[in-house]
Amino acid sequence: MESVFDYHSARAMLEWQIDLGVTETISDAPINRFEAVQEPVKPKATATVENGKPTKPAPPVKPVAVDAVAEAQKLADQATTLEELAKIQSEFEMCDLKKGARKFVFADGNPKSRLLILGEAPGRDEDQQGRPFAGEAGQLLDKMLAAIDMDRTGENSAYVTNVMPWRPPQNRDPSVEEIAMMMPFVSKHIELVSPDVVILMGNVACLAALSKKGITRLRGNWATAFERPVMPIFHPAYLLRTPVAKRDAWADLLAVQAKLKKGA
Repeated sequence: MESVFDYHSARAMLEWQIDLGVTETISDAPINRFEAVQEPVKPKATATVENGKPTKPAPPVKPVAVDAVAEAQKLADQATTLEELAKIQSEFEMCDLKKGARKFVFADGNPKSRLLILGEAPGRDEDQQGRPFAGEAGQLLDKMLAAIDMDRTGENSAYVTNVMPWRPPQNRDPSVEEIAMMMPFVSKHIELVSPDVVILMGNVACLAALSKKGITRLRGNWATAFERPVMPIFHPAYLLRTPVAKRDAWADLLAVQAKLKKGA
């Protein structure tokens, strides 16, 4: 494109703009400044002078990593009652599951019971109600307890809790790290209730207490955890999906009933 100005006119106009303080000229094509890649500006190290000689700047301070399991153990050790433990655990901020859960699910039933049932983690119904073993799985658990002359509210009632007090997203299994983070609270929980027998319901409970998975292999076999006898049993949610396994669950419940009658 031929300019409408001659050389001398164009130069005079350019010099006039420079005198006005113009530092950039507009190109023939538009430029999107948001697409321009800018290198981050690195802060310059400032040197200090000591005894007349420059010294090297101090290195940046790295954040100190906090051991979540150790912190959980420290907090759990402070609890002397179930009420204190519930408050301490509900205020624990290092487990990300808390951020996505609706409610903190602690326990249900008689804390003076000789039988403690340790489940896995809250599901949708538990997350809404703030109560372990709600919904269909909870109804089946109540029937299982009734089969051995127990319930959650009467004189011969059981005590029910979970490894995890917060619901994992999409009901996924809690990670090994999340389980480890909660174990100091679980151990203190069982210590304060002091049951004669613990039922481990499902793979997550077995992994937490026995460091083993494979409920179909573990169920029906007595083991020791938390300094007391424990019995791995199929989770009610699994029994709802696999009714044929109810026969094995019934046999395991009878073994628990016999153990309690013998005085554990």
